[in-house]
Amino acid sequence: MVGALPVGAAYASAASSPYAAGPGIPPGTPPVLLTEQASKRILVLDPRRRVWDPAAEPGVVRWQFSPLGDPRYQDLRPDVSWVYPCEAKVRVHRKRALVLTTASFGFVAAVEYPTGRRYWGAALGPGDDLFNPHSAELLPDGNVAVACSTGALVRVYAASLGPDATRYAEDGLKGAHGLHWDRARRVLWAIGDDDLVAYEVGGTSARPTLTRASVTPLPVAVPGKTAGGHDLFPVAGRPGRLWVTTNASVYQYDQRHGTFVRNYAGSEAIDRASVKAVGNDPRTGQVLSTVPEKGLEETWWTTKVSVHRPAAAYTLVNGGIYKARWWLPR
Repeated sequence: MVGALPVGAAYASAASSPYAAGPGIPPGTPPVLLTEQASKRILVLDPRRRVWDPAAEPGVVRWQFSPLGDPRYQDLRPDVSWVYPCEAKVRVHRKRALVLTTASFGFVAAVEYPTGRRYWGAALGPGDDLFNPHSAELLPDGNVAVACSTGALVRVYAASLGPDATRYAEDGLKGAHGLHWDRARRVLWAIGDDDLVAYEVGGTSARPTLTRASVTPLPVAVPGKTAGGHDLFPVAGRPGRLWVTTNASVYQYDQRHGTFVRNYAGSEAIDRASVKAVGNDPRTGQVLSTVPEKGLEETWWTTKVSVHRPAAAYTLVNGGIYKARWWLPR
């Protein structure tokens, strides 16, 4: 299921929204991309509405994706692999926007926006969380990296070979949860339970290799306990900085000094436990994040996307949100 509403066009012009901006929403606020596990969809939602109720107001959904019932993804067995979609990020490759997405029961894909066409996809142990692909990233040559938390590994697939390419390079990483390609340093960052790892991706596009360049231990809140690294995302507008979340805190990693800092702007509200996703919009200065909400069907779900600087929130009616990102193609 794919909706083809033009996110890029809507983002460029506030007049394209059918709704007036809600109070306190800065002009130019980008749409919100999220993993919606209750309805098993990836959604891009109108940022000018503080409450999203797609059933009552379908227009708040600017784009949506689900592989269920889509013949282009049938071989990936989405009926059993597309369970708990847990990652969504937008990247640009050769002037095409691709949404990178994963689901806990094995589904991984790079989905062309807005058509929903399959750039590449794979099913890792479909129907179980044996691998639990938790994040994906696009590399400059068109290959796709995947982090598998239960599988404790990072892979680089030769996705540039075609939509069903299966060749990959692999390295073990306990609790692998997040990935980010660093254009400036030309390394693939990966976060696991205990470490932040920088990988050099070598070889060729058809036969990639993966080599550890550095390993930095994550800050531990309680001595002897695992840090529980989770989200990893660039700090937009701050080259050399990465957002890093653990079980206990939200940090920015300063690559130049090799340190994890907590004195960034807005940290008094952003820095808290169990943050599943965090990111900032450099134009408006807003930061969004997601944390679990009590009383929902799953303990890791939320119906709210927190907004910081200034403080606010979005609410998805009957939602089961896991991660949220600003729609900022890069």
